[in-house]
Amino acid sequence: MKLKKYLTLTRAGVIESLQFRLSTLIMIAGNLLYLIIVYFLWKAIYASAGTDTVSGMTFTETLIYLVLATALFGFMEMYTVWEIGRNIQSGKIVLDLLKPMKYRSYLFWSYSGSFVTNFFFTFFPTFLIVMFVTHGAIHIGINLLLFAVSVTMAVLINYSVDFIVGTICLYTESIWGINIMKQVVVLLLSGATIPLAFFPEPLKTMVYHLPFQSIYNAPLSILLYTSSDDKSVLTILGTQLMWCIIMSCLSKLFWKVSLRQITVNGG
Repeated sequence: MKLKKYLTLTRAGVIESLQFRLSTLIMIAGNLLYLIIVYFLWKAIYASAGTDTVSGMTFTETLIYLVLATALFGFMEMYTVWEIGRNIQSGKIVLDLLKPMKYRSYLFWSYSGSFVTNFFFTFFPTFLIVMFVTHGAIHIGINLLLFAVSVTMAVLINYSVDFIVGTICLYTESIWGINIMKQVVVLLLSGATIPLAFFPEPLKTMVYHLPFQSIYNAPLSILLYTSSDDKSVLTILGTQLMWCIIMSCLSKLFWKVSLRQITVNGG
């Protein structure tokens, strides 16, 4: 019965997403423009390097990594921070708290429908195009199943990070600047903007001890590079599971403590 209740929210989310088809098309067009810029930027970087391999990655591997990272971003982005911020500023948060479901769960499952539509409109087509253009450079096997498991945990970690940042709005009542900073930090330290292989060694070591690399770098590493290395895959999945539990507990605890600060403008 509980799962049916959650799936009802997922279905409603899918229907809502399909009502804004123009927004989806604009997002796809924006991603294509970004990928064109990425292609010529990294083509120039490899041309200036004078070698086919930079930091252990070829130009093709780098491009596949960044293209799929962009597709994953379009698939996993939930705009949770903006939603929490708007609800707090408008006072709607009080009505949401009265619902017979925990707010954190309600918000997640309300956005879960967007995962379905974004998967079919962004990630899956991008994946097929990459497979076709690179003539099967991505290995097809058990790594796809492990990639799906990794992405599921990445979604939960990403949601917990967003929920923590959104909760800060209870103190600031404004979230724009904080959210922009969060996006920059997450995209950079997760490997979505620049593959972590290109980071200098001290910074790379530090980043691997943070939760952000488990959002994009971890699933992409399983998909592209470590399909034959069982130990590496288990280490990546184990690290993700650890951060999944830690970030979930932190977000719940921070929300519980921060609710004491809630105020509603206008009384």
